[in-house]
Formats: sequence, C-alpha cells, structure tokens
Amino acid sequence: MRYIGGGHKRRYRVIDFLRDKEGMSATVQSIEYDPNRTSLIALVTYEDGEKRYILCPNGLKVGQVIVSGEGVAPEVGNTLTLAEIPLGTLIHNIELRPGQGGIMARSAGSYAQLTSRDGRYAILKLPSGESRMILTTCKATIGTVSNSDHQLERSGKAGRERWLGRRPRVRGVAMNPVDHPMGGGEGRASGGHPRSRKGMPAKGFKTRAKKNESNKYIVERRKSKK
Repeated sequence: MRYIGGGHKRRYRVIDFLRDKEGMSATVQSIEYDPNRTSLIALVTYEDGEKRYILCPNGLKVGQVIVSGEGVAPEVGNTLTLAEIPLGTLIHNIELRPGQGGIMARSAGSYAQLTSRDGRYAILKLPSGESRMILTTCKATIGTVSNSDHQLERSGKAGRERWLGRRPRVRGVAMNPVDHPMGGGEGRASGGHPRSRKGMPAKGFKTRAKKNESNKYIVERRKSKK
C-alpha cells in the first residue's frame, strides 16, 4: 500500500464481535487502549473464567456486569437481538446477518438508532444518515462506541504520524502526468477535476454499484456532505 510503512510494532487484541455467550454474565475487569482501532476496548471475565475483549461503549465502568442473550435488560454493554431492543435506542456493533458478528457502527463515537420495526425487519438509521432494513434476529450492543473525541485529536508532529505507520503523502497535483491524472501543467496548475490515481472522480461521485443486491434493503440513502 502507498504511504503505509514503518511504525511501532503492535500486538493484536482479538475482539469478541460475536458476543455468543448467551445468558452468561461477564464482569468488566479493565478498560484499555487498543493501537489497532480508534475506540477503547474492555477486558471482561465470564462466569466460567474465560476472558475476552469487547468494544467499550460510552458509560461502561470497571466492575460493571454485562450480559448477552434473550430477555436481557437493554442496558449499556448488553447485547440483544433487534427484536428485543426498545425503539429509539442508540446501538453499536450491529450484525448484518444473524450469527455473523457485529460489523457496523464499530469506530470511535459511532452509533446507529433503532427507529422502527416492520415484520421481520428492523429499520436502523446508520452513522452515514442512511436508513436500512435489517432482520430483527440480528444482534446489536446497547450504547455508543467510546472515545468520541478521537476525531478531534491532532498528531502534533510528523514523528507521531510515522509511529503510527503513516508515511508522507504526495499530492496528485505535485506529480507528473504519467503518475497521476491531476499532475503536470505549466507553473502551479490546479490539476483540473479531482480524481484518484486510477482516474475515478472524487468529491461527490457515487461509487456504489447500481445493481447491488442489497440495494432493496436501503429505505433512505445517505445524506450528502455538502
């Protein structure tokens, strides 16, 4: 990959996105930093002694007891199916298919809102502003993902970017035409219409496939950033 390399060595923490220990309570042992993701993580110990890492939601405290499964109270850190979560609840770590494990709303500060239910499907408003239908048998975790101030962070110096494995990024307009569609020109040319190195238009160009099979589950498209 371009502009990625070096950086400090990291140990990978295996995160339990599945939350498959049904009905077994777990106690939060510690809340920790994870170099592999933007959110904090929580180390929990289950009744049978097994320890796992989970995504840490806002408001989770050391010593708190969390549970996953049917008939569980909709409290922060608990994992339930969308059929059991009260309407209007903010949720994260959402499954797209039952038993798959949470894949949506997992980055720092993100969440989705359960707005309504219609038969077999629940309608969620996602972080992008998109409203989407998901089967009510899919699981989600109550609360919003921790470390919501992550987007306000400033690295402060070039060296910290290098610690994180981010190498200097060269602007397209500073390249030659052979290297980038926006390169070349006499003097300091603006570069024309914004494009990627492969020529794909940027700044508002829609890249989602129009024949995508899952389009039928989208109730409302994502909001424009203009």
